[in-house]
Order: sequence, then C-alpha cells, then structure tokens
Amino acid sequence: MKRSEVVSLIQYGHTSISNLLFDYYAKLGLNEIEMVILLHIHRFIEDNDPFPTPEEIASRMSISTEECTSRLRSLIQKGYLSMEQNKKDDIVFESYQLDPLYERIVQEVMAPPETTQKEAEGHLYELFEKEFSRPLSPMECETINVWLDQDKYSPELIKEALYETVLSGKLNLRYMDRILFEWHRNGITTAKQAKTHRERFRKKQEVERQEKPKDAIPKYPNINWLDES
Repeated sequence: MKRSEVVSLIQYGHTSISNLLFDYYAKLGLNEIEMVILLHIHRFIEDNDPFPTPEEIASRMSISTEECTSRLRSLIQKGYLSMEQNKKDDIVFESYQLDPLYERIVQEVMAPPETTQKEAEGHLYELFEKEFSRPLSPMECETINVWLDQDKYSPELIKEALYETVLSGKLNLRYMDRILFEWHRNGITTAKQAKTHRERFRKKQEVERQEKPKDAIPKYPNINWLDES
C-alpha cells in the first residue's frame, strides 16, 4: 500500500463512543442489533446527516430495510430514540436525537442500589394484600408467579399495573392481566414507560372530553295551553 493511501485511511476519521453505552446498553434492555443501529445513527449525526433513512442504515448492516424500519419504530416507542422537527433558513427538516438514550444511561448510573429480585417480589405480594385488604388466594398467587416467571414482567411494572387498577376502580387480576398484556404489546417494559403511557392516555381522554360537543337541549313543542280556541 502506498504511503498516500495510508495517510488517507488515517485521515478518514474515527467515531467517539462513551464506554458507558457499551457498559449499560444490556441493562437498559437493548439488544445487539438495536445497539448497532444506534451506533450508526450516532455516526450519521457526526457526519452532519441527522436523519438517515432505513435504507442507508440497513446498507451498513446485515438486516433488511424492513427490519431496520421496524427496529427504528420500536426504539422510538421504547424511549431510546426521538425525532424532532428543525427549521433553518425557512427549511423544515427532521432529525434523530439520541438524548433519550443518554438520559437513560445517566439515570442507570445514578440510580440507588436496587433490592434483590426476591426482596422485590416479597414486597409485591405484601402490596397486593394491602390493596386487596385480605390475603391472596392460591390462584391469585399463581397468577402473579406466572407474570414474574413466565411473562418476565418486572415487579416494578406489576406495581404500576396494580396502581392503574386502583385508579380505575377495577381491583382484580384479570383486569391487571389485560393491562400488562397491552403494555407488552406496545413495548412498555419499565415502570417509567408505563407512567408516561398512562399520562399520555389520560391527557388524550381529557382532550376528547373537552372536544366532544355537548348534547343539544331537547326541543319541546311550543304549546300555549291557555289558548283554547
């Protein structure tokens, strides 16, 4: 290889990535494919291309454009990535933002030590019995065990579902199971995401109530009962 070619390779540049991202991405719930997609987006942003297409990202990976599109949508829904509209010289354009990812890493780094899984599960059963004002039945205990062991719902997420049932006035495990399933279907895996989803849903309901037209006052026949003619 010629010296000029070596110099060109050196000048090609490099991408700086925080070690915290490598240390914590698995703890945040990211898999390797999602991680690499985010790394490529970081690289595109550094190259002044803040909104690469799924085709451009997929061309640098071993996944299809369709899978890349699906993964991007999932990353946004799960709160690892955001899209923003920007305006420059009267031109409106969109860009990806990795701030949500970095904020999640900071929260993970600064989070206080968590209780063990067994301690969290024990507190969970105590909380259920407190809200139900009675001991749990064997069937109810088995349902909670299924959520923890088979469905892999975290104790914190189950607590949020319990809180939602209390707010709704429907304190039963069947209703909770529908809530957890709906959250799982929407990619909600943490208590924070569940809180955000609940706030958005209630705001949407409030807006719909405000926009709903009030029922018109019923019209009655204007009869003069004193007119006997």
